Order: sequence, then C-alpha cells, then structure tokens
Amino acid sequence: MRHASLSSFLASAPAALSPKGPFALLFVEDAAEVDSTISHLMKMGFREVLVFGGAELLPADRDDLHLIEMDIHKADAFARTTNKLIDLFPGVWMHYCFNAEYLFFPFCETRNIRELIAFSLEERRYSVLTYVIDLYSNDLGRDPNAVSLEHAYLDKSGYYALARFTEDGQALDRQLDFFGGLRWRFEEHVPWTRRKIDRVGLFQARKGLELQADHTFNEPEYNTYACPWHHNISGALCSFRTAKALVTNPGSMYEIPHFWWKNSVKFEWHSNQLLELGLMEPGQWF
Repeated sequence: MRHASLSSFLASAPAALSPKGPFALLFVEDAAEVDSTISHLMKMGFREVLVFGGAELLPADRDDLHLIEMDIHKADAFARTTNKLIDLFPGVWMHYCFNAEYLFFPFCETRNIRELIAFSLEERRYSVLTYVIDLYSNDLGRDPNAVSLEHAYLDKSGYYALARFTEDGQALDRQLDFFGGLRWRFEEHVPWTRRKIDRVGLFQARKGLELQADHTFNEPEYNTYACPWHHNISGALCSFRTAKALVTNPGSMYEIPHFWWKNSVKFEWHSNQLLELGLMEPGQWF
C-alpha cells in the first residue's frame, strides 16, 4: 500500500497496522539494495514493514508493505518519524534501519525476531543494543558504490569502547560508546559526532520515549548494554551505509582507493561468524 505523505500514513496507521507488531522501519536513502533489505526484514519475522523514502526510490506497490513517500534527507528525519510511530503505538516493538543494512542476532537463522522479543521480555529488557558493522566491497573498481552482497567484507578487529559520561563528567551506568570499522579507520573523514557504531536497534515503544539524532534514547536504561545482574543479548546491523558515504562524499571519495586491509575478512552472512568475532553476544540465550 502506497501513501502519498507521512501525514496521510500516520492518519491511517492505527487502523492499518497490526497492534501486536513488531514493526520494521526502513529509511531509503538511495537505490542501493532496497529490495534485498526488504526481503531480509520480512525473513526476520516482522509483522509490518514500513518503507519511507522519495517516490522515485520506493519499490512497486505490494500488499505486504506500507510505502510512505517523504523526504528522509531532512535533518533527523529518521528520528522524528520514528518518534511519531512511538507515540502512536506504545507497547509495540520496533526496529529501524536504512537501505543496505541487515539485522543479525544470535541464532537468527533458526529463530525469528518475535522469539528474540519474547526472550528479552522474560529478562525484563525493553531494548536490544546492536552494533553497526561496516560492510564494503573488496574492489571499488568493480563496485564503485562500495556495495556488493557477493563480495562483502568486514573488519575482523579494530573495535573498542570508551566510557560514556554525563555533561558534568559522571560515568553513566552500563553505557559505553563503541567505535570501529570504517568510521575508525577513516575517522578524518567522519565528524566526531558520527563515529560511534552502537545503535539501539530493537526497542519497545512507550509513552514519552524519544529517539535522538545520535541513535540513543531519552530513557537511560534503553541505552545500556546489559542489565544490572548479567550480560544481555546483543545484535549486529551489517551495513554498507558508511562505505557508500565515504565513496560518495567529495571530501573522501578521492582520498580512498580501497577499503581492503590486513584485517578484512569476507562476510559469510551468518550469525555464527559475528558471534565468533565477538561482534555480538547471546547473553543467556542458548
């Protein structure tokens, strides 16, 4: 179903969408791998897939999708749109991503997103922290936009975390800023406010909850990597987004001949590889 504007979609959303969820919110920035991103989200088990983007970038009408025409390149459009859905659907679990980003979580080949949500609720957790793992083609001559599902690579090392502080210098409880991937290796081309790779990729909406432009929430507990009593499950968002930006932006496109380095490994498109590399963890989910 196609909607001519965000406002028209929001007006019909309470009646048109399943009140159970979960919802996947896909923000389409360009033409790269839109169909494969949609297919991946549907395979994960989301009951509703909502696709936001310019009319020229949205796929053909489909009964199993909501296609919403809007300008997502306005400042913080992804956060403002997500917050409108949060206000409309308290209690519903949501995931948001951009095109050419693929959500993985432990054992996702045999367990769906609803099973992950059920487990999180049993642990009294209402958010799942994910790490944006940069993907990139190993040959920019062959793939000038840096996107190739068949020849996707990632960094197997070079990830680290720093304490997250309040404005008055107090360390925040169970919150860290995570770094790594292309944003670490080519940090001179990335604004410091955009170098973090942590993102609360799955969460339960509630009244008053707000997603902020830096991919954190106004509720501190939603930003934590673990509960007070043990480690929790985390996921990965395997993403070509940074690679696309680096080969497109004028300040970096002529400075980067390739992304390949000694710690590049081919992405196997399987959660087991991400677990073995320590890029996500199962917590108590066995």
